[in-house]
Amino acid sequence: MSAVLVFFVNGKKVTEVSPDPECTLLTYLRERLRLCGTKLGCAEGGCGACTVMVSRLDRRASKIRHLAVNACLTPVCAMHGCAVTTVEGIGSTKTRLHPVQERLAKAHGSQCGFCTPGIVMSMYALLRNAEQPSMRDLEVAFQGNLCRCTGYRPILEGYKTFTKEFACGMGDKCCKVNGKGCGSALDDTDDKLFERSEFQPLDPSQEPIFPPELQLSEAFDSQSLVFSSDRVTWYRPTKLEELLQLKAQHPSAKLVVGNTEVGVEVKFKHFLYPHLINPTQVQELLEVRESPDGIYFGAAVSLMEIDALLRQRIEELPESETRLFQCTVDMLHYFAGKQIRNVACLGGNIMTGSPISDMNPVLSAAGAQLEVASFVDGQIRRRTVHMGTGFFTGYRRNVIEAHEVLLGIHFRKTSPDQYIVAFKQARRRDDDIAIVNAAINVRFEEHSNLVADISMAFGGMAPTTVLAPRTAQLMAGQEWNHQLVERVAESLCTELPLAASAPGGMIAYRRALVVSLFFKAYLAISLKLSQSGIVSSDALAPEERSGAQTFHTPVLKSAQLFERVCSDQPVCDPIGRPQVHAAALKQATGEAIYTDDISRMDGEVYLAFVLSTKPRAKITRLDATAALALEGVHQFFSYKDLTEHENEVGPVFHDEHVFAAGEVHCYGQIVGAIAADNKALAQRAARLVNVEYQDLSPVIVTIEQAIEHKSYFPDYPRFVTKGNVEQALAQADYTFEGTCRMGGQEHFYLETHAALAVPRDSDELELFCSTQHPSEVQKLVAHVTALPSHRVVCRAKRLGGGFGGKESRGISVALPVALAAYRMGRPVRCMLDRDEDMLITGTRHPFLFKYKVGFTKEGLITACDIECYNNAGWSMDLSFSVLERAMYHFENCYRIPNVRVGGWVCKTNLPSNTAFRGFGGPQGMYAGEHIIRDVARIVGREVVDVMRLNFYKTGDYTHYNQQLEHFPIERCLEDCLKQSRYNEKRVEIARFNRENRWRKRGMAVVPTKYGIAFGVMHLNQAGALINIYGDGSVLLSHGGVEIGQGLNTKMIQCAARALGIPPELIHISETATDKVPNTSPTAASVGSDINGMAVLDACEKLNKRLAPIKEALPDGNWKEWINKAYFDRVSLSATGFYAMPGIGYHPETNPNARTYSYYTNGVGVSVVEIDCLTGDHQVLSTDIVMDIGSSLNPAIDIGQIEGAFMQGYGLFTLEELMYSPQGMLYSRGPGMYKLPGFADIPGEFNVSLLTGAPNPRAVYSSKAVGEPPLFIGSSAFFAIKEAIAAARQDQGLSGDFPLEAPSTSARIRIACQDKFTKLLDIPEPGSFTPWNIVP
Repeated sequence: MSAVLVFFVNGKKVTEVSPDPECTLLTYLRERLRLCGTKLGCAEGGCGACTVMVSRLDRRASKIRHLAVNACLTPVCAMHGCAVTTVEGIGSTKTRLHPVQERLAKAHGSQCGFCTPGIVMSMYALLRNAEQPSMRDLEVAFQGNLCRCTGYRPILEGYKTFTKEFACGMGDKCCKVNGKGCGSALDDTDDKLFERSEFQPLDPSQEPIFPPELQLSEAFDSQSLVFSSDRVTWYRPTKLEELLQLKAQHPSAKLVVGNTEVGVEVKFKHFLYPHLINPTQVQELLEVRESPDGIYFGAAVSLMEIDALLRQRIEELPESETRLFQCTVDMLHYFAGKQIRNVACLGGNIMTGSPISDMNPVLSAAGAQLEVASFVDGQIRRRTVHMGTGFFTGYRRNVIEAHEVLLGIHFRKTSPDQYIVAFKQARRRDDDIAIVNAAINVRFEEHSNLVADISMAFGGMAPTTVLAPRTAQLMAGQEWNHQLVERVAESLCTELPLAASAPGGMIAYRRALVVSLFFKAYLAISLKLSQSGIVSSDALAPEERSGAQTFHTPVLKSAQLFERVCSDQPVCDPIGRPQVHAAALKQATGEAIYTDDISRMDGEVYLAFVLSTKPRAKITRLDATAALALEGVHQFFSYKDLTEHENEVGPVFHDEHVFAAGEVHCYGQIVGAIAADNKALAQRAARLVNVEYQDLSPVIVTIEQAIEHKSYFPDYPRFVTKGNVEQALAQADYTFEGTCRMGGQEHFYLETHAALAVPRDSDELELFCSTQHPSEVQKLVAHVTALPSHRVVCRAKRLGGGFGGKESRGISVALPVALAAYRMGRPVRCMLDRDEDMLITGTRHPFLFKYKVGFTKEGLITACDIECYNNAGWSMDLSFSVLERAMYHFENCYRIPNVRVGGWVCKTNLPSNTAFRGFGGPQGMYAGEHIIRDVARIVGREVVDVMRLNFYKTGDYTHYNQQLEHFPIERCLEDCLKQSRYNEKRVEIARFNRENRWRKRGMAVVPTKYGIAFGVMHLNQAGALINIYGDGSVLLSHGGVEIGQGLNTKMIQCAARALGIPPELIHISETATDKVPNTSPTAASVGSDINGMAVLDACEKLNKRLAPIKEALPDGNWKEWINKAYFDRVSLSATGFYAMPGIGYHPETNPNARTYSYYTNGVGVSVVEIDCLTGDHQVLSTDIVMDIGSSLNPAIDIGQIEGAFMQGYGLFTLEELMYSPQGMLYSRGPGMYKLPGFADIPGEFNVSLLTGAPNPRAVYSSKAVGEPPLFIGSSAFFAIKEAIAAARQDQGLSGDFPLEAPSTSARIRIACQDKFTKLLDIPEPGSFTPWNIVP
């Protein structure tokens, strides 16, 4: 028996006497070993930012296994005898980079860099297991990793150079590398963003060895371990008897193998399990036995090992014997991510008994046989249990008793007349929990299609996995044909009801899925019967056959075209060249420091928040006595610690509070804060603070409720008018009234909000903050602490993503942290957990539009009257500005001579919604694209023709009176139609839709016009500071923040050209308010525009001062000139400043100015295929042409375009926020909130930058690129809508139907009405309380 934990990290031995069983490997790595390359992204194993490689010796197979695992879920106690490799352990910028790190960085696959170490480690673990993996291996390796910046394409491009398909000896001459999708590059364009020939080769012989000490000593496996803390004891028995005795003594003890379920319960549900047993060294739970009738797997065998062995047997055995094996590996492919499957075991899945488990329906339908053991009266008792009817006795309960242990599971071989198929439908295919899943196991009479017996199991339809015995009985002895399907469909609808307010929502969809998934199984099995000649080949109509299939990720094809640099441009001039992101190498090695990676300081405390648990209430009692009684808890802060004036804050209007004062206005509002020695203790203490409430009403959550209660902010509605709308509508050939609605979107930057405040002297504060707006934080910290601004310094080195969410909401964390540090006189830190961040910080604004449009017989729009409503949440934040941009962008690229736009900012009881990439523009243009499609449908013309008819021309005026100079939308459209083979594809799609009943395709073209400037005049300014040192090196500071968008890289490029020196001589350290004061937020896509011009201004001043010296020393070099300047006492420091000219339009006070400096335009075409039975979809191809002037850095700009497209695609198709009817957010992490993953990128993804279109109004003729491409993501939404219309046409239904964004699988399925959806009796809205609502 031992109480000492021994493991290795990056080759170094770590010995820990009595480790804490509650401590995760991630916490241990970051806090004890200070290895901060491994990041905390979600703490639930859903984002992969914490991926590390764990190597262990499998003594049974005498093989070393290398596994990518989630450090956030892995208990450090489970590491005994293992070797852990983190991103720091494989390479660094100081020694040498590993090829995995180098290729990701040089292929431009790292933008903000927060997810990069996790992606690097997933790839590294893959290469340690297979020196030359396949593209399928690559796809599987990244199922558990998310990235919010890149759009995934560059990561895959960099890493596919390792695969056997693309690692060709021809290097860059390889036909697969050059076989671009849209024709090779023309003379003035280039299509290579990185040089493969520069990559160092992978040499597997250079990898670190497994520690010999672990290899030689068997004690690491044979020792029993017990680790105890004051709350939890961890046992690792090595004998079955020992395990069963522990379970007999502690029946409520949890068995932990991968900790993928218990870890989440402990973290988010705050469960306390005093006894944890880790059975991974008990041989009986690890054995694999093969027999003539099947395979037996021990309950603790990992899912990955099960998958590998079953795949091997599928290759070797006759197909008829391996149908259950095939069904299992198909299901396991979509079971969580690779990091989870590497450690999770099937026993855990069965015993957890989740109602949406992926494997339980398969095992229940197959009637799997389980071996169970217990220790009774001094001996081991074994028994056999069958899964199936009666196995699950209630929510997460089954017939296995508390003192018993599941030993293993039998997978039986199938008989020739037996077929077993399973389907799973989720929000996203990869790494997602099921909405509904189904497994159908049918045995026919010999050589016939008469059902002998059938077993059907469904998940997601009850508190447990359920079977359908009544329907199964009805099928016995029947012929397997269409008549049977009709009867089964009706029977399943009655046998598996679902209450209208059942947890999980989507009631109609889930009920429809039960029937649809059965029908898919019917089609799949019928195809097999016809292939084996049991039924005739025409038993299934040819157009129905594709209904049996599910989507698979295609191998990526892509092309990137951009303007070639002039041949006479100096080599050291980097403008226009695809330079690698300045920090990419540091990010790929884990050396890049983010806010929470800053080393712990002496006396530092952690701040945890007490959050409101009511949507609207009076606080009647606030008592922190119990929390303060815990040892190590120092202080509680609330509104009582501030004056009324100090407590009132906000980005523009001070209508928010640092701490709720007497009343709360939404769930998740900060009521107070606890300062304690560490994070776990502070959070535990915060939960002990007693807050009592008195409910207030009404609680308003949705836009419709706000309209009903007239709950608007003061001064709204506002109107913008042009021409005479009433008259134009009256004279129009046609008028049409419509509405459209879209939901919000969670920012899901991989790095949550973080702040660290350090007191300097008695009256100064230094803040390190993850914010897009350091000056705002500085100003409000000064306000809250009653210090003048010059005593508060706010620094931001880099952000792990922002997307607008860190523009104004950073104050929620920064202000309490700064206050606590100032009052306590010691450093204070806080980094929100993902669930807190999603609950507290607000989202993109949901919008509702109501419009009336007038147009001619040809489809020329003459008038539009439109109302725009946005859901602001409980405080104003920037909602007024978001609404204004939506009102100014609703017409998109179309000229409408007579316009009235009304805007309402709705006040609701939700956390305050805020800026998000696009800032209202995408929501406005969403309405415009609905309008143009409505017009085309009514006049019966092609959408593209109606677009062309209505496009703005150069010289036209918008409805806010801005003249359009250089409006190249026609050129973008022509290029995009040509690049995407639009006309050919239309013919192909029409043919496909005729030939397939249950699969449909659609294609959509979406143009975009995005105005560039802050909506508030005074923000369009920027500053810079350049210091040149004696050795010729240059330190550059500017007012923008590096969020991953490559701003620092572009600023270095601008300074390099302006000073005429190589970019290697220039460094940017951080953004800080003591270097450049009064900065604007890094937002509105103008970061490069305004800061670049400020940098040029500073460079010009320095060039003027250096000119006489260069004249005197014409043959000198930069270093000599600088040296001479220093000795001649010439100032080598300069500030730069820029104020954007000619903007600030106001109809009365400034009528001659413009609203926006210029516009960025683009066009996208997407082709999508949908599965009409499940609502699933896949983007087959996307082509984008963007006009971004003369690109400063094509690699960064194309990365921004692809990243924005994927974020827009998420907004319009996948990402759905779930709220309770009272306004509580359910979707608080990647488990329920699905952003696009690696498998969601278009199968073919081509991006071209328009050539020969310089922009005179920005730095070096470039254009802003951050936000404009996001709206092109809606091309997938409109293509889905086309595909649904094709499905409805088959049923004789109207093409005019409502579809809200995001077009989730549920909305797609319900819009494709057919004979199965007609069977559902849906209760009337209002007759029940739904589980969730749309804000």
